[in-house]
Amino acid sequence: MTRTVTGRTDHVVVVGAGLAGLSATLHLLGSGRRVTVVERDPLPGGRAGRRELGGYHLDTGPTVLTMPELADEAFAAVGERLGDRVDLLPLHPAYRACFADGGTLDVHTDAAAMEAEVERFAGPREAAGYRRLRAWLRQLYAVQMRRFIDANFDSPLGLLTPDLARLAAVGGFGRLDARIARFLTDERLRRVFSFQALYAGVAPSRALAAYAVIAYMDTVAGVYFPRGGMHALPRAMAAAATDAGADLRLGQDVTRLERSGSRVTAVVTAHERIPCDAVVLTPDLPVAHRLLGRRPRRPVALRHAPSAVVLHAGTTRTWPHLAHHTLSFGAEWRRTFDELTRTGTLMTDPSLLITRPTAGDPALAPPGRHLHYVLAPCPNTDIGPGARDWSDLAPRYRDRLLATLERRGLHGVAAAIEEECLVTPADWTAQGHGAGTPFSVAHTFAQTGPFRPRNLVRGTDNAVLAGCGTTPGVGVPTVLISGKLAAARITGSPVRRTAARGGRR
Repeated sequence: MTRTVTGRTDHVVVVGAGLAGLSATLHLLGSGRRVTVVERDPLPGGRAGRRELGGYHLDTGPTVLTMPELADEAFAAVGERLGDRVDLLPLHPAYRACFADGGTLDVHTDAAAMEAEVERFAGPREAAGYRRLRAWLRQLYAVQMRRFIDANFDSPLGLLTPDLARLAAVGGFGRLDARIARFLTDERLRRVFSFQALYAGVAPSRALAAYAVIAYMDTVAGVYFPRGGMHALPRAMAAAATDAGADLRLGQDVTRLERSGSRVTAVVTAHERIPCDAVVLTPDLPVAHRLLGRRPRRPVALRHAPSAVVLHAGTTRTWPHLAHHTLSFGAEWRRTFDELTRTGTLMTDPSLLITRPTAGDPALAPPGRHLHYVLAPCPNTDIGPGARDWSDLAPRYRDRLLATLERRGLHGVAAAIEEECLVTPADWTAQGHGAGTPFSVAHTFAQTGPFRPRNLVRGTDNAVLAGCGTTPGVGVPTVLISGKLAAARITGSPVRRTAARGGRR
């Protein structure tokens, strides 16, 4: 039995209406709690926010949605269904991968379609390796989800279960690169199943093989797009929470927590004082620690994931080789990770994620226009340029990005832009994200599972953390789980396990 908040928990204040906070809210409401949600922005969503720019509707955060059943589970807590609130479009292909040698691979989640594509791209031997890899990814997911992702830990001793031996037996504690190489010899193919480690903050050569579970979510479980953009998901979650009785107070920044001894008794904003029996804190760790008045002591300082520069471009045209999601890989793969995680220099040969949301929903742009989202990973401000440096660096880097896109087939891209917004580590820093990164704390071994900052707060009896800085970690699926785990810390309800959906495809 895992630890839970002690004392009364009738009224819970959730700080932050992002995906983690809204997930926690729906699960708390389903357990009979009264919930007040306080959000500093005028709209719900947190990182998954929305910005309007000259008739373009920009998603300010994640653009890739996997494992929608985790969102459906939050809706189910209040007797609703995700499908009744959000129109989800399955993406085929999930990604298009474009390589420096001119090769192109469409990443399908259907097994037969992907096997045929791999054979076309790299031959029958690699197609056979893909079949084995897919089976391994399913096995890895089934072992991890049940006990290591969808689980609250009170100490590292919680790892000592038969599932730990099962995870070791399937190779989860090896290195990601080496494990993928057992199935695929083509280096380009290996990138498709290992690039996800970047968002976990670790190079594939150093990441645990267990993080191939992210590749399972992307390449096996399926990628979806909510009509109306990614912001449609938190907007629907907020509406469901309101209909179930939650009190959403938007546009209110929390300034402090009022305490009595070891308990938080009220959440205070610039406008009001909100008494509470328990509190869920979803801001990034630096903000949460400031509100709590203390930072947990750790033997080694937290290490953050790389950051990103994001160019939102509303354009008069698009380019036919772009899928909904396109991975544009540079030639220098290993050097890129060294630059992002060790030397702290900007990518000399960028690998980019280009998303074209108007491919799924043209209404996100004015008639005849197109929206493109270009994500370029960059070092965080702990090891790379500081937040202040980006005021001078941003315009030059924007021009470098456009030059790279031009060379890679987006001919005339600079001239086609009529509205744009550039987001840099300076902007992430201004939003309160540690080390200027939206990807929070890296998933090194010492910052994974029970070694990651816990969601129970030492020294405070009735505060719980949720979001990507705590367990289980970074990404839309895991952030949704973090809200559920935070709610379980308050209600004491057993966490419903999310079954692997092995028979779905």
